[in-house]
Amino acid sequence: MKALRSILLPVAASLVAIIIGAILVAALGYHPLSVYASLVSGAFGSPVNIGNTLTASLPLIIIGLGIAISFQSGLFNIGADGQYWMGATAAAWVGYHFTSLPGVVHMILCLVAGMIAGALWAAVIPGLTKAFVGAHEVITTMMMSYIAILFARYLIEGGPMQQKGYIPQSPPIAPNTQFPYFAQGFQQAQLSPISIVITVIAVAAAWFLLYKTTLGFSLRSVGLNARAARYAGIGVKSSIVTALGLSGLFAGLAGSVQMLGVDHQLLDGFSSNYGYTAIVVALLARNNPIGVVIAGLFFGALTTGGQNMQIASNVPASLTDVLTGLIIFFVGCERIIPQVIGWYRRRRSLRAQTPAS
Repeated sequence: MKALRSILLPVAASLVAIIIGAILVAALGYHPLSVYASLVSGAFGSPVNIGNTLTASLPLIIIGLGIAISFQSGLFNIGADGQYWMGATAAAWVGYHFTSLPGVVHMILCLVAGMIAGALWAAVIPGLTKAFVGAHEVITTMMMSYIAILFARYLIEGGPMQQKGYIPQSPPIAPNTQFPYFAQGFQQAQLSPISIVITVIAVAAAWFLLYKTTLGFSLRSVGLNARAARYAGIGVKSSIVTALGLSGLFAGLAGSVQMLGVDHQLLDGFSSNYGYTAIVVALLARNNPIGVVIAGLFFGALTTGGQNMQIASNVPASLTDVLTGLIIFFVGCERIIPQVIGWYRRRRSLRAQTPAS
């Protein structure tokens, strides 16, 4: 019953958000069915559209896995976007520096560099300060995110990673590190089978870690009740650092996959705020790795379909942001409503127990 409830509530939240979105569209003078049809067509109407949806979904899924791990550990990693940038920056640097390495070795080295960069960016300052001095991880991860993005931009805007010329970008990574694309329709969407395989492995690894290992049990125990976990002999401080490090590792992996599979060089406008959208993905999935896949695909479809919706129906693309906000609101209501009901029942109980004057 609990598992069914965990599935139905996010689905219901999404459906209610879509219905309210349709009402808003109608109030603006557009036909809701036509608008949503153009959204679905833009996301799944052709091989190129499907490829674009998958390409947009993969980083959301990988980052969402890391955020789900931090959430299950009782930590709010809001700085995944910066960890994503650091992973991409490290992968780009390794990608264009070590050009004499064999292709497979070079690819793996880029991916590992991205994972290490993301993990360190989350664990060293946010993780250690949370564990040992109680600094709130929302503040520290957010501040580190700004530092990461500005630092990466400095590197390509007059810094040591800028390619010769006036355009703020790094040199392209070596051709043997670039992921091959699917042939025919998917090629235009920059969809790589290697990116899909890495994402599937990441999902399996996150699920196995959380539910089949001692470490995962320790992380979830700390998230449920840190005092009880400490009493049971679990190292709470080490769990905090590990959870944030793992969260950053997945974000860094997403950045390196994006670098090797799509962008191939660090650009000033590299990120698409994947780190922030992935927070919503993890919330909608209720921090379940399998649910993260579904939620990531859903938001990937909203992203690509929203672009077509704007062109085909002349609807502002910001409508997709409205849908995202509504989904967050109704997912949040799942926690708020039981509290309101409990408060109302307690009030009624107290009134029934109070003798009439």
